[in-house]
Amino acid sequence: MRNAFAHAPRPSRSPAGPLGHVAGGWCIPAMGWRLLWLLCAGGAAWSKTLRGGFVSSAARLEPWRPVARFQFRGDHAVLCVRITNVAAAVTKEARLHLFQAQEWQKLQNHIQDHSCTEKFSKAQLTMTVNHTEQNLTVSQIPYPETWYVFYVDKFTCEENYSESEDIQFEMVLLNPDAEGNPLDHFSAGESGLHEFYFLLVLAYFVTACIYAQSLWQTIKKHGPMHTVLKVLSIALLLQAGSALANYLHFSSYSKDGIGAPFMGSLAELCDIVSQIQMLYLLLSLCMGWTIGRMKKSHSRPLQWDSTPASTGIAVVVVVTQSFLLIWEQFEDTNHHSYHSHHGLASGLLIGLRVCLGLSLAAGLYQIITVERSTLKREFYITFAKACILWFLCHPCLATVSVIFREYQREKIVTIGVILCQCISMVILYRLFLSHSLYWEVSSLSSVTLPLTVSSGHKNRHRF
Repeated sequence: MRNAFAHAPRPSRSPAGPLGHVAGGWCIPAMGWRLLWLLCAGGAAWSKTLRGGFVSSAARLEPWRPVARFQFRGDHAVLCVRITNVAAAVTKEARLHLFQAQEWQKLQNHIQDHSCTEKFSKAQLTMTVNHTEQNLTVSQIPYPETWYVFYVDKFTCEENYSESEDIQFEMVLLNPDAEGNPLDHFSAGESGLHEFYFLLVLAYFVTACIYAQSLWQTIKKHGPMHTVLKVLSIALLLQAGSALANYLHFSSYSKDGIGAPFMGSLAELCDIVSQIQMLYLLLSLCMGWTIGRMKKSHSRPLQWDSTPASTGIAVVVVVTQSFLLIWEQFEDTNHHSYHSHHGLASGLLIGLRVCLGLSLAAGLYQIITVERSTLKREFYITFAKACILWFLCHPCLATVSVIFREYQREKIVTIGVILCQCISMVILYRLFLSHSLYWEVSSLSSVTLPLTVSSGHKNRHRF
């Protein structure tokens, strides 16, 4: 969650304004290095320990931009504020106003019906900032809900303003832990993700210990599946690296509410590269079956199809997805592998994945319906299942999550997509390593299957 009082080059998708400095800082302010700034600065926006300055002039210009946003839960959630210059706070009559998300949205829908003062007077909770350290308990919450925190002083709703000293602050937002003590930095929407990533990293580690050596030996043989196994393994390593980086970020985050922004950015970068790698792999394989299927003669050795049409389609789709993934990061700088789909880029990305999943399913269905060999048909069906699961799990889970409460949606999408894509990878590994499926199919077929070679090519492959 981005501190609303931060001198950032741009606001995040969540309502936040430019009024101070967030812990962690902005890595590179120059616009020419904006993407690097995004990767470095996104983590600070996600933190629940905020440091900066309450600036009266900025609060007056943008009074409706919140300082913080947090999903409180339980009966003993706490907002803790520490300031260094109490005298300035008392002179300016500094206050913090807390609104529940639903109530705030109602006021936003009728913004012309209320004056500035009347609007802030409707806050569910108010805390006067007049001590070095103060705590505000948020209790009797029937279910986890998003709350917005606003800074207000005597100049916020007044036309006349005189220069005044900024109030340096540190704000910590805490939920109750398992014992009921307010020590948990995770919001309701993030609780459980730390444990999930730990189990995911553990599963990757155990799987690597069991299968890594045999997989490496298979790849070293430079057999007919050398290229596809190499690409698939690189994508899997990137997914595992993303999970490890997320776990390290969450581990640090659980202690200080800030985490390790670089690790969070690294996790998202690994996930983006992995998505692009898998997209190109699946598209190349499918293009080899669909576009190149009727063009290959029975005498040609089987290989990865690389006609201009198939290559052009694969490149255009990969570039489009890459552009949308990067655009999505600019729309929502919070660290999420799978974003909340409120922005245009997120919606277009969902639409692209739906189109890809349906088009590949349609192309493979045409091949399956005309295929006479039971063995080949079984191979195509299994491969189609893996493609559909990879491309459509995210859109389907994002759609299903709408029926759940806001704090449950991110966890449902994140955990569900990661597990579905892991299952898809397992299906592909079993398919391409199976001697009863791909190996026999590739030796029987002389037309439709890519990534295989004849003895005349002596294990030479093309990617």
